[in-house]
Formats: sequence, structure tokens, C-alpha cells
Amino acid sequence: MRAKDIMTTPVITVAPDTPVSMVAELLLEKRISGVPVVGPDGRLLGIVSEGDLLRRVETGTERAKPSWLEMLIGQGSDVGDFIKSHGLHAGDVMTREVVDVAPDASLRDIAERMERNGIKRVPVVEGGKLVGIVSRANLLKGLVSDRPGFTSATDEEIRSGLADLLKREAWVDHRRINVVVADGVVQLWGSVENDEQRRALIIAAESHAGVRSVEDHLSANWFANEAG
Repeated sequence: MRAKDIMTTPVITVAPDTPVSMVAELLLEKRISGVPVVGPDGRLLGIVSEGDLLRRVETGTERAKPSWLEMLIGQGSDVGDFIKSHGLHAGDVMTREVVDVAPDASLRDIAERMERNGIKRVPVVEGGKLVGIVSRANLLKGLVSDRPGFTSATDEEIRSGLADLLKREAWVDHRRINVVVADGVVQLWGSVENDEQRRALIIAAESHAGVRSVEDHLSANWFANEAG
């Protein structure tokens, strides 16, 4: 699945000259944590999130003024802090460096960007213009819709798919693991270092399309056997 398959569209947006008070009202009314700011041509200019409105002069939450010592050595409040707390329009307080994705971005890529940047939503942009937005809730919906039930696959397809998946995992010792597939049943043979690796291998098999069940024949005592 791709961003275009799960994104919300049309997107609730505001203009750069939208008053901050109206932005706050919109976030509350629509129960959303952020709203993109777009220009007249539909181009994404920035995004206003709850975090951008956290420190406001209206609520007395603006950052404390610097002490005389900080002012003396030139480490006073950043001018950006002042704009964030006193700006009257969306264009003043918005975050300009926005993490966005293309419509064909994979769900894996979207999830990694959200996690890496500590954000809750990712605008979907095509040709510089906003075409949708993917939130954490959209990702959850994608998880549900991407598991419609049992999907048929040949034993060779299952075994080959599992082999490709496990090749990318550094924790797998391929010399000690053997996967046998018969009639959609995956048999895991070999040895693992601990129960966490055992569980990970079982999950890898269970999550593969077409697998009917998984039989665990793994042992976790090969260190003891080699020591003996």
C-alpha cells in the first residue's frame, strides 16, 4: 500500500493570513492536532500544529524573558520564540520545514519518517501542491485494510518470501535456521539464542501471506551443546 491509498483528502487547510485564534478553533472543532498552510495556488507553505501554539502571550505561556546576564552575553530569547508567541496569523507561527511524502511513498517509509521526526502527520505533496495528508490514524486503518483475510500462496512462494524477509535481518543466523513449508504450514527447525529470537521467527512466519499455521521446532540450547 502507498500514501495515496490511505491518505485523507480533501485536506482541511488554512491560508497564511488566517488568524491564530481561528486556527486554534479549527483544531478543536475538527479534533485534529495540526493543519497545513497553503498558498492561493495550493502549494504547501508550512503546517501549524498544537506545538506551534503551545507558548502564547494570550495564555501567559510564552517563554520567560532572558536575565540581564543572558542579554549581556548575547544568549537572549530567540526572535523566533517571540514570533511564535506573539504572531497573529498562521503564516507567522507555522513550521516552515515540513516533512512530506510523495503519493507513491510506502507505508514503511511514512512510519519511519513519523518516528524519526516525532510527528503525528505527514502531508502528501505532488508537484509542490498538497494532495492529501497521512496521520497515525490513517496508518492504523491501512494496517486493518491490508489484512483482508487468508491469501493463497504456494509453498515455494511462502518459503521464498520468508527467506527474503529473514535475509534482511542481522540477528538471524541462517546457518542454524531451516524453514520447511508443506500445505501452507511452516515448520521452523534449528536453534536460536533466546526466546526473543524464537518469537521473532514465529511472527515472521505468521505474518506471511498464505501461511495457515506455524510449527515451532526450534531449540535454544545450542550454546550448551557446543560447550559440552
